[in-house]
Amino acid sequence: MIIDAHVRIGPGRSGGLGVGELVETMDRLGIDRAMIAPGEYATAWDNRGGNDQVTAAAAASGGRLVPYAVANPWARGDAVAELARARDRGARALAVDPALQGFDLLDGLVDPLLAFAQESGWPVYVRTGSPPHAVPLPLASLARRWPSLAFVMGRSGATDFWIDAAPALRHAPNLYADTSYAPWDTVLSEFARDPEIGAGRVVFSTDAPYTVPSAELARITDWPIPDDDRAAVLGGTLERLLD
Repeated sequence: MIIDAHVRIGPGRSGGLGVGELVETMDRLGIDRAMIAPGEYATAWDNRGGNDQVTAAAAASGGRLVPYAVANPWARGDAVAELARARDRGARALAVDPALQGFDLLDGLVDPLLAFAQESGWPVYVRTGSPPHAVPLPLASLARRWPSLAFVMGRSGATDFWIDAAPALRHAPNLYADTSYAPWDTVLSEFARDPEIGAGRVVFSTDAPYTVPSAELARITDWPIPDDDRAAVLGGTLERLLD
């Protein structure tokens, strides 16, 4: 089972991705399921439109696409209401982007959304790599505040903050690394050999449309780790978090 932990569909500033193109890529690469988030505009502003797009695509996919819900935390109670509406339409996880949505991970603004995710049994994807707010160590501190929530560290701080990814994972045991952009011989191997982290805390992601999915997958299939560890990275761990 191969599950892509994060792609964005719809238009974006540096590239867009349609559902048809995504499914064709999945078929070509042997990716069984993909978790789909709304595009950048929808994440920042048109939350309702983005949530409708991903939940409709997922409903028509026969289970291959799993939708994230988005809501800008500045909308406060309305943001929580939008997450509830998206959940009713089939959303299975929360995606937040502090850089796009304009908030600090530790200022409390996102906490009502995290409380909703906890109530719903959702994992939480947080894109990292953009200073000053969307970086690994503040995310680890946030994860420590919510020990029963599973957080995915989107992009694992790529690229300037890769050095903070392993310390962040050690600090918060409910934080998981994302493989996108990360070379296995440096970043990923550090995760795998660290007894406080291990390959079981790493999930495969293409982060399409910003990457070349075939290269992202090849990096994991070429990574010299035991087959059981590779199976966990490619889908086993994420399947457990979703279920």
